[in-house]
Amino acid sequence: MRPTGVISAAILSMFFGAATIAIAQHDQQGNDRNRSNQAPPSQQAHPAPPAHQQPAARPVQRQQTYGGAYHGGVQTSGPTYGGVHHSGVPQQQAQVHSGFVQSRAGSWKDEHQSWTQRGGYNGYKIPEARFRLYFGRDHFFRISGLPLLFVGGMPRFQYDGYWVTIVDPWPENWGANWYETDDVYLDNTGDGYYLYDRNYPDYPIAVTVSF
Repeated sequence: MRPTGVISAAILSMFFGAATIAIAQHDQQGNDRNRSNQAPPSQQAHPAPPAHQQPAARPVQRQQTYGGAYHGGVQTSGPTYGGVHHSGVPQQQAQVHSGFVQSRAGSWKDEHQSWTQRGGYNGYKIPEARFRLYFGRDHFFRISGLPLLFVGGMPRFQYDGYWVTIVDPWPENWGANWYETDDVYLDNTGDGYYLYDRNYPDYPIAVTVSF
């Protein structure tokens, strides 16, 4: 027969062993629940980068505009005889010279007609604000550097986005190549538009404006 003390010690050892196993299982289950409630690393929110690492905003690109008398894209340094015929064939020096010879007056005083004499101007009227910016005696240019063609034997050139057609013959006392060497400008004297040569300001040449 075993002693009573030995039996009691065995019973206590079994009790504490079972309690230790139960506590360990409980702790393991708690850890498992905590891990299941946490989002996977790929889904966890990442902290925002510091302000100095934020990508710089792209600058706003503004559409380029042109200013000055040649703001329509035609520059003073453009090639001479840079215009095109209505067929699309570039004008050559001999063709331009021949065209201007045909539009020369035999007697300008007898052949010239003002817009009043012509019954009034009936072409396109340039808005006043735009006219002040790009037309008048302070905005001069040379015809030879502009797109150019001939309509009915009369010169037509493009200036400031408009087509300007010379409907008057040019005076016989002007230089033969005035369109190449002389500064000219467009103005409105009240009854319509005229082309003026700065070397001959007393000879207004009637012109009509269109798109």
